[in-house]
Amino acid sequence: MVDKILIVEDDANAGLLLQNFLASEGYEVKLAVNIKAGLQAFLGDAYNMCILDCSLPDGDGFSLAKEIRHRNEHVPIIFLTARSLLDDKIRGFQSGADDYITKPFETFELLYKIKAILRRSQVQITGTKDSCFNIGGYHFDPKNQTLSIGNSVKRITAKENEILKLLCLKKNQITKKEEILIALWGESDYFKGRSLDVFIAKLRKYFANDSSVKIENVHSVGFILSDGVISG
Repeated sequence: MVDKILIVEDDANAGLLLQNFLASEGYEVKLAVNIKAGLQAFLGDAYNMCILDCSLPDGDGFSLAKEIRHRNEHVPIIFLTARSLLDDKIRGFQSGADDYITKPFETFELLYKIKAILRRSQVQITGTKDSCFNIGGYHFDPKNQTLSIGNSVKRITAKENEILKLLCLKKNQITKKEEILIALWGESDYFKGRSLDVFIAKLRKYFANDSSVKIENVHSVGFILSDGVISG
């Protein structure tokens, strides 16, 4: 299924360039030039993300973001704007934004931010945010960040929780290292890759009481979580 993105940008040239770039990356993109048209477009279709400018001819993007967030608490919102003052950034996040990017910007940096935010939001939209998982003799509750076996309950860190959740969603399949890094850190580089390796090592120790549970390292590719039980 193709992800749909709504862009609300009053600069026609900038809006068209961004629309064409994202379309070339496989997204379905709708461009609106003001708040009225943007809200009308949002109400008329289901979007996976909204990219808003702060300064629009019929008001500011903050009010539009609040209206969108009021109608849909899950859809990700990114502000893409020339307004770089700290007060504007604070207003952006207070109005419900997931990220705030100032112009000028690198298009591929924006692309990877979009990919990261969409991955995180997809976990929530599909209901897996609150779903529990059985891993061998363990019970994993992402909502409460707990991993339990028998009467033993361990509360894991937020980052460990998100990594384990991604592994569970692809149990018995390869979860690419790059996917995890972009989803949780927003970018993939050597140092964040080393940090991920440390978290994986900690998770392996947590499963020490059940030898059937394994987190296999697929060299230069990613990881496979397995427990001898075929999922699906």
